[in-house]
Amino acid sequence: MSSSITEPASAPQSKSARTRGRILDAAAHVLSRKGYAGTRLVDVATQAGLQAPAIYYHFASRDELIEEVMYVGAARVHAHVADVLAALPAATAPLDRILVAVEEHLRYELLISDYTTASIRNANQVPEPLRAKSAAEEAAYASLWRDLFAAAQDAGQLRADLDLSVSRLLLLGAMNWAAEWWNPRHRSLDDLVRTAQDMVRYGLGTGPR
Repeated sequence: MSSSITEPASAPQSKSARTRGRILDAAAHVLSRKGYAGTRLVDVATQAGLQAPAIYYHFASRDELIEEVMYVGAARVHAHVADVLAALPAATAPLDRILVAVEEHLRYELLISDYTTASIRNANQVPEPLRAKSAAEEAAYASLWRDLFAAAQDAGQLRADLDLSVSRLLLLGAMNWAAEWWNPRHRSLDDLVRTAQDMVRYGLGTGPR
């Protein structure tokens, strides 16, 4: 299955809010490519089409800006996957719900959101105090995945001998790491999604191997 997804639409905003949004968008772009250590406010300002001092009207420091990008990245992928799952028919099998979540996570991470890519790539780079806000959102997202795995195992669609915690962490870790190595010139995103789904279906599931 394939989906078409975009960043969330927003209501009309004030000029100040639009400028703040441009700064955040630019910071997400720079952070996703240059990492925490390599992100400079002058680069963010250039990307946003602003003078660097204008950033301080909206964010007190570089770290405050990065903290917000990290939070938005974690929150958006969580919200997107949760919304797609909520829209599925009630009769959707638990294993199929996991396969949908795999697809939506990968497409959002790799195709749509600089914020999510930045959040994933820099989770272990930013100082711990900057992680608190995004870490809370990541914990809520992890809870969504725990529920998906538990429901599938309870339904007999995941192997009974699985350590659900380890299996979930391995899957999410593998999907997140794709941000570091996936290159659309070498393999399509459809191929990547299909392979990840097959890992779940045939590696963790109870169907024929």
